[in-house]
Amino acid sequence: MEKTNENQIISNYKEFKEKLKNIKNSGIRPTLLLHVCCAPCSTYVLDLLKDYFEVTLYYYNPNIYPESEYQMRKMEFLKLPQGSKILYGEYEVRKYIEAIEEYKDLGEFSPRCYQCYTLRMEETAKYAKSKGFDYFTTTLSVSPYKNQQWINEIGYAIQDKYKIAYLYSNFKKSEGYKKSVRMSNKAEMYRQEYCGCQRSLEDSLRKKDI
Repeated sequence: MEKTNENQIISNYKEFKEKLKNIKNSGIRPTLLLHVCCAPCSTYVLDLLKDYFEVTLYYYNPNIYPESEYQMRKMEFLKLPQGSKILYGEYEVRKYIEAIEEYKDLGEFSPRCYQCYTLRMEETAKYAKSKGFDYFTTTLSVSPYKNQQWINEIGYAIQDKYKIAYLYSNFKKSEGYKKSVRMSNKAEMYRQEYCGCQRSLEDSLRKKDI
């Protein structure tokens, strides 16, 4: 987990905006497989990217606990704009448990989260590669509670590993999170109170009891 400095973040975001401009000017919309953590976070990101890419959403989140919560979040995608394309990955809980096993006792913002990001993004990239998508990326960075530096570090490493283009992800920029909240509220979407995993649920319940 290498440290990314602020200058790199700014530079990468400028490159991202330039890439969107170039795609718009080309008149060709590449295909993009967008890993989505939940429907509320997807609202703004989909709205931002749909004019530049042929976007397909990919709901792959075996970290979500319990399964009833996973299913509830899955159903909220039906509230996205009509015509939105979405694919649902397998609910592979065992794969998630194995991925974080070494760090299972660590809290939020720890290597446990890094491994969780990696699993979900890597599975997205593998699927994108197998189906011939031009790009992959994730909505994870729209959240102020996620480590955007880690997300992009992982994305570029996966890009090199699987030879599929990664689209830089810093969707909290330009008040992306606030916009997603407004859009999801307007669509009357369920907005969860914890990240997703069992540990984050327990932490959330603990804070309520304080």
